[in-house]
Amino acid sequence: MGSAEFALVFPESSFVPVVLGFFGLGTGYLIYGPQELFNAPSRNSSVDRATGVWGIFMPGLCQLLAGVYLFVGLTWFQVFSNKALYMAALAFSVYGIHWFAMGWNRYQQSDARTNGGMSIAFIIVSALGMVVFYRAGAWPVGLLFTGLACVYVFEFFASVPLGRSGTASEKGKTMVLGEKGLGFFHIATGIWLMYLTFATTLNVASGFKLPGG
Repeated sequence: MGSAEFALVFPESSFVPVVLGFFGLGTGYLIYGPQELFNAPSRNSSVDRATGVWGIFMPGLCQLLAGVYLFVGLTWFQVFSNKALYMAALAFSVYGIHWFAMGWNRYQQSDARTNGGMSIAFIIVSALGMVVFYRAGAWPVGLLFTGLACVYVFEFFASVPLGRSGTASEKGKTMVLGEKGLGFFHIATGIWLMYLTFATTLNVASGFKLPGG
């Protein structure tokens, strides 16, 4: 007897779970940004533990769930067909995993200088997202990746003391300016992420036609 072959075919879904990643990352940015830009609240062991927990569970877990969901939907069940979502799946997954490390390191008050090398890798991922989404005509998401690239540029300067011939105070000034820029782009990008969450949810759930949704 010949073996019968069959495959389950699922209909394409319009319920792309990107809003989970948008909201989680945006929440994390709006928690970390004011502390970096305005020193509010000032860092101490208690604040670091609190921001570490938020970092693990909001930008960390929310993005990782969104990334895994997208990869499964694109590959196993093929309920998503927009190829740009492959980039979204990559970004949400790696950003989510890196926030587990970022949050845990903040909770433990670990040395932040290792964030310098990490930031280079994530500048590259952010630039990749800019290329994919601007080419796809999805400028609101391309703008998001532009903000992410700026975040990691300033993350590098906030983490790595530069200038071999400079004094310790000059190196400190570079890192302080990097942290202020990091805080600014965390807040600005966090606000844009909240808009993308708002627009996407209204477009899918209520039939709006807002850009970016």
